[in-house]
Amino acid sequence: MGLEPITNRVKMTAARLRRQDGRPGPESANPLSRPRPLGAGPSRLRSFDPGRIADLEYRAWVGYYLRKWPQVLTASVGLVRVGFGMDWYRTLHGAWLVLRANQLWAPFPANDPDGARACMRRFYALVRLSYGEPASPAKAAALEVDWWRVHREVQYSTEPRGAGDELVESLTRLYCYLYGEPEAEVRPAAVHRARAMDLSDQWVEEGRRPDSPLLPLEHAALVRAYAALLAAVHR
Repeated sequence: MGLEPITNRVKMTAARLRRQDGRPGPESANPLSRPRPLGAGPSRLRSFDPGRIADLEYRAWVGYYLRKWPQVLTASVGLVRVGFGMDWYRTLHGAWLVLRANQLWAPFPANDPDGARACMRRFYALVRLSYGEPASPAKAAALEVDWWRVHREVQYSTEPRGAGDELVESLTRLYCYLYGEPEAEVRPAAVHRARAMDLSDQWVEEGRRPDSPLLPLEHAALVRAYAALLAAVHR
């Protein structure tokens, strides 16, 4: 099945869900506008299943490098739903924005970083409507696309990565901004996620074989990354 039928289905489903839900008022649009009860657990943004998110991101990465956009869209819907816990209308809208951002970023070297940032800014605006954070969707989008830039530079560089790993640093900056946690707390998650990218890049270089032994290692690194992130932000 091509991307267009799936896209149309997503748009129709989102429209139907919006009609069913009605237009949300200010209180329902921003749960953080109401005080959280004493003793309440972590917000949905800080409580997620690291194994499930890792599996979905792994599927999204494989689909991205094989240019299987329907697979990327399906994984993106799951990632947004499991990772951000928004209602279904915002989940479907957000997944579409993430897909479009990746499509605009994907061409090399003539990609569209401004278009990718615009899509991610709209995505983080949806997150802010749901949770009251991040404070600036534009800054969150800029940090998101910045690690894409760094990763692409690393991917096509002939120089070895050093101790001051810019990819780890860019991921750390994003996590610090999104979750408001100290660098030391979120850096382990960034290290493991960067390692997963290294394995993914090696898989691409070796021909993108579906039976490559690198793929399970990439998946495991992503599980470690999101387990470390959950440990840092679950409060």
